[in-house]
Amino acid sequence: MSTTEVSPARPAPASTTAPASTTAPTRRPRTFEQANRRLKWMMLAPALLFVGLMIVFPLVYTINLSLTDAFGAVNAGKEHVGLQNFTDALGDTRRFWPAAQRTVIFTVGAVILETVLGLALAMLMRKPFRGMRWVRTILIIPLLTTPVAIGILWLLILDPTNGIANHLLAGVGLPRQEFLGSVSQSLPTLMLIDVWQWTPMMTLLLLAGLTTLPEEPEEAARVDGANGWQRFRHIVLPMLGPTLATALVLRAVDALKTFDILYATKGAGGGSDFEVETLNVYAYGLTFDYQEYGLAAAVLVLFTLFIIGVVVLLRRRGGRKKTA
Repeated sequence: MSTTEVSPARPAPASTTAPASTTAPTRRPRTFEQANRRLKWMMLAPALLFVGLMIVFPLVYTINLSLTDAFGAVNAGKEHVGLQNFTDALGDTRRFWPAAQRTVIFTVGAVILETVLGLALAMLMRKPFRGMRWVRTILIIPLLTTPVAIGILWLLILDPTNGIANHLLAGVGLPRQEFLGSVSQSLPTLMLIDVWQWTPMMTLLLLAGLTTLPEEPEEAARVDGANGWQRFRHIVLPMLGPTLATALVLRAVDALKTFDILYATKGAGGGSDFEVETLNVYAYGLTFDYQEYGLAAAVLVLFTLFIIGVVVLLRRRGGRKKTA
């Protein structure tokens, strides 16, 4: 009997082409942080645009105006004169340089007094005491009052004839003073008024810095026998350095720009003999009294550069103290 052999089935040849992907690669979903970041910039964009325009446009316009001979009327024809206004301003030894000197004297004197008094008051209020809330409330009152109102108030207090200040001086046997009516006493008097108004701000800033300082280094120095002055000089003051530097920069820039209280007390020109005329008052007079817009713009540009220089100098000195 014969048998037939059956050959085993051969496997099917493998396909040379890979099967097509049935699903397309999915796009990574946007995370909540990315959406939140974009939303934040979208919300800030209008405010940033507005602030940018309010800063850039006046600055560019002032610089352009400082290079012209604009005079008389804003819409009057004007020609570019290059740096002539800057040369005239820097060569004015009768008004510009004395005004710059008064600006420096007023700023340095007021800021030093405010810093010393503010630091002393902050140290006194560092530890809680009964009535501390009322003391802080009283300190804030000068900050809530407008400078023009403060100027009028002190005009009444320091009136040479009917002011209460001279009545108090006469009551203790001291001679009467002219105060704001004197050429020599006007600038120091206004410095003291500025100290009265802005020392509370320095006190609050420095007090906020003092409350964040750690107590362990000072306690260790007390245990080692250091007295109060030594602890303040070698421990508290170095740790308070960054806060003190920031407060100095803020207050110095603000004092450089003082105008309203000077104008409210002494009027145009800073007095009959320009005794309290700072660069701000000088630029105001050039603009609205003499209508020399080109020269006034040049003075403002120089004043802005001066303020920037003061800020850079103070920041560098503060950085050196921090790294020392």
